[in-house]
Order: sequence, then structure tokens, then C-alpha cells
Amino acid sequence: MNAARPLPGVGSIFLDARGDERALRVSWHSEADLVVLSLWRDNVCAASFRLAIDEVPELIDMLRTGLDRAYRHAPTRSETA
Repeated sequence: MNAARPLPGVGSIFLDARGDERALRVSWHSEADLVVLSLWRDNVCAASFRLAIDEVPELIDMLRTGLDRAYRHAPTRSETA
């Protein structure tokens, strides 16, 4: 597996809620018309997935739908207080 390299100009790192030095890196590669999702542990890439840019809107729609559902089913602050 590859050691960590700097992200390209457009990218981000999301830390795993479980900790243990786990992270998801998302990097945009315009030159290849790809978004790369890679799973990292202890600064070592454990897996990667190349998503064609024309499939990104579908991924965003799915994430938005899931987020909307999570907010609809979450208790309000007044119910938990």
C-alpha cells in the first residue's frame, strides 16, 4: 500500500468516528475526469475507489437523501432536553 501524499488542489480528509487513525480522503482529479475516494489507516492507503465525474451527482443525491431522512427522524432539541 502507498504512504500518504499531499492532496491535489481540490480534496478533503474526513476522520472516521471510530478513531484508530482511520480516514476517508476525497480528491478531485480533473485531468482524469475522476474523483478518488480512498480509505487510510495510519497514513497508509488501504483501499481506493475511482468514481467517474459523471457519476458524482448521483452520489451527492444519495448522500443528500440520507441526510434529509436523518434530520427528519432525529429528535428535536426540545424533546431531548
